[in-house]
Amino acid sequence: MATQFATVKSSASRLPLGRSFSLPSVSQHRLKVVSNQVPAALVQARSFDLQLPLSRLVAGKSRSEYLPGESVFSQGDPANAVFFIQSGKVKLTVVSMSGKEAVIAHLPAASFFGEASLAGQSARISSASALESSTIIRIERGVMQNLLQREPEFAEQFLAHLLSRNIRMEADLVDHLFNSSEKRLARLLMLMANFGQDTAPIPVIAKISQETLADMIGTTRSRVSFFLNRFRELGYIEYDCAGMCINSSLVNVVLHD
Repeated sequence: MATQFATVKSSASRLPLGRSFSLPSVSQHRLKVVSNQVPAALVQARSFDLQLPLSRLVAGKSRSEYLPGESVFSQGDPANAVFFIQSGKVKLTVVSMSGKEAVIAHLPAASFFGEASLAGQSARISSASALESSTIIRIERGVMQNLLQREPEFAEQFLAHLLSRNIRMEADLVDHLFNSSEKRLARLLMLMANFGQDTAPIPVIAKISQETLADMIGTTRSRVSFFLNRFRELGYIEYDCAGMCINSSLVNVVLHD
């Protein structure tokens, strides 16, 4: 299997993927999505270490370790801080009035979340929990506001980070509206493996339940199981003890009309 997936990193650079969210959201024959083109400022932003200004903070900052599944905050909690994922991954979810839960996003290391508190949000409209063992920095709202005012370069990169994520979320919405559930699943798996992004692809992604994948693309667990089995039969994915191995050829599902 190591031989089969050894070409993933080298071939990923040739894929028709963009910078931020990378994968085409809909067929180019049906709708032209220009969000593949991310401004150069957003690309340059990633060379700036966002942790450096945070490391200089003395007061108003705390660092906590979270186990998989442990809650960072819950929907309805006071929105009085911003969080930074130093290591690990975080899942954002929302629950409707009827009790139905939906997954908004999976956030990797070096991501901020909870930033709506800076815009005056008084209560959390979503919940955040660790997907794996994670180290997360909590910055009080007032401290974060002062840091943004005091450090213009950090403020610029923080804004670029939020804009880049907003582009990704817009692409996710278009993908949900126009693509089949099979294409949505293929696109999600490739995004989770970092294909087409600035960081190097990670051909093996951590184990994730079919229920969670179904919530993220808006379908049923049985449909996700069906598609995963088909992807495996076609050689697009494989399983091992570490998780799921993603082959770059999975992009064929996304591009297929």
